[in-house]
Amino acid sequence: AMRSLLLCKSQSCGLIGSLVLKRGFTHQDTGLHYDRYLREVIDFLEKDQHFREKLHNTDMEDIKQGKLAKELDFVSHHVRTKLDELKRQEVSRLRALIKAKQDIEGGKDMMMDHQALLKQFEYLNHNNPHTFEVEDLDRLIKSATNDLENYDKERHEEFKRYEMMKEHERREHLKTLDEDGRKKEEEHHEELKKKHADHPKVNHPGSQDQLKEVWEEADGLDPEDFDPKTFFSLHDTNGDGYFDEQELESLFTKELEKVYDPANEEDDMVEMEEERLRMREHVMNEVDTNKDRLVSLDEFLIATKKKEFLEPESWETLEQNQAYTEEEMREFEEHLAREEKDLNQKTLDLQKQKEELERQQEQLNAQKLELQQAVEHMARLKTQNAEPPAEHKGEQIYL
Repeated sequence: AMRSLLLCKSQSCGLIGSLVLKRGFTHQDTGLHYDRYLREVIDFLEKDQHFREKLHNTDMEDIKQGKLAKELDFVSHHVRTKLDELKRQEVSRLRALIKAKQDIEGGKDMMMDHQALLKQFEYLNHNNPHTFEVEDLDRLIKSATNDLENYDKERHEEFKRYEMMKEHERREHLKTLDEDGRKKEEEHHEELKKKHADHPKVNHPGSQDQLKEVWEEADGLDPEDFDPKTFFSLHDTNGDGYFDEQELESLFTKELEKVYDPANEEDDMVEMEEERLRMREHVMNEVDTNKDRLVSLDEFLIATKKKEFLEPESWETLEQNQAYTEEEMREFEEHLAREEKDLNQKTLDLQKQKEELERQQEQLNAQKLELQQAVEHMARLKTQNAEPPAEHKGEQIYL
């Protein structure tokens, strides 16, 4: 599950909202809970010729500042009508989610203030649930941009938790072993670490050496004939004149294969995806000068003339950069201990409740038995009182 999450965020979810808008990545899932609404809005806006032209001619900073949203006033009536319908559907969906959440939390009989609850969804104007206005588009763009830009930070935190949990489980396992067992396990652990660290040199991501290796091994070309412009054209797989995040990450496969092999016990594929993303982030920080999460041909060619491209520093892989500190590990284990304590207390409380219910059930069963016995006793008395005395049986009474 962890690996799937990292893959999602590395391959599609890392695209910022403005990139989704400007590049038309309507085939990729951003991972946002309002992804479908976002894409349907974009899809219909791009059907309007005026808006489509403005979209592709507006720079990223203007999009983020909301200047593009004002162009909504000039789209066709048909598109506006469809956007109104999409918004009403989204508001209905959110209201259904709010109701379902409240039902789960046991609030079926409570009055709901939908208007107040809708305020938590910042990507649409909740004050007007019926029509799609300029403010709706502005909110949608800004929310998508902010939410998607936070994915990298969240992904780093998730990976850190993954690594700490892995170490925590290893330490807990050691506690179950005797002294000889712990010694053997520690030796095996150190051996795996050494085997993992014993790999060919990893080229600095985005450097001339790294790209030449791709040129030679993946493209089958002579490294002496390396040409940055030709290289860019070869690996701009969708031919749009930019390297997006997926296209960049695909360039690092050869480097990652030097370090990670899924057949090896010492190699963790979750760590491989983290390494891939570290490489992509590094190249983006170095080359993407306008910070639009895309590398244009001009940006790429300028980068190939820099000293960092021609004479890069060595690249430190993950094993040289531990994801967490010992202090963070201590806090993590304390948090786990508190969670375990709370869980144990809840289990104890539930056990006590169960025992109390069983005791009450026993009392009810005893009372039921007593009542049943009393009813049977009363029935016997009634039967006895209804029978005539034995000496009068068979006698006739004459008046």
